Amino acid sequence: MSATELTALLLFCTAMSFSPGPNNTLATALAANLGLRRALRFCFAVPTGWTLLMLVCGLGLGALVLDVPVLRWGVKLLGVAYMLWLAWKLVSAARLSEVDPARLDVSFAQGVGLQFLNIKAWMLALTLSAGWVVNAAGQPAPNPGERLAIVCAVMVLFAFTSNFAYALTGSLLRQWLSQGARLRWFNRVLAIVLVATALWMLTV
Repeated sequence: MSATELTALLLFCTAMSFSPGPNNTLATALAANLGLRRALRFCFAVPTGWTLLMLVCGLGLGALVLDVPVLRWGVKLLGVAYMLWLAWKLVSAARLSEVDPARLDVSFAQGVGLQFLNIKAWMLALTLSAGWVVNAAGQPAPNPGERLAIVCAVMVLFAFTSNFAYALTGSLLRQWLSQGARLRWFNRVLAIVLVATALWMLTV
């Protein structure tokens, strides 16, 4: 992979990873409500799920999911349902003392699975496959396996770093959110972000 291609990949991954989305929103919410330590499991689950999704798309199954309407809508509807469920769990937590870890927590497996329910993630993985894995400067790549490994390594780094940064922000706000009804409104705002993301997913 040339220096130009790698630079473009790094810029693309920066923009996609650090912009607000369901993963970053959830990482922030988990850390704010349960603490940074409890959010770390999700921060590790995101790059794990993303790598598996990237490998699936690299094998050509991603194009099948997006090209077959039933599969595409299945991913969309499951993803929307899951995000609405997460939003509902968020709005019910009003104070740190009332937060039920068993109710609000997201398991490692759920964090991994969430990546496969995000239609945006499928489209992103296919974009990376087409732009950096099977093509090299507009020509068929002679080393797609090596390029796939590079893309996965870069995305693992960015996926963890971005989610950890958002989780760290949530944990730093934890003390401030413990006063009055701040946590309730904070959770409501994050729930609205999740709902808006879910509705947006229906349009893509």
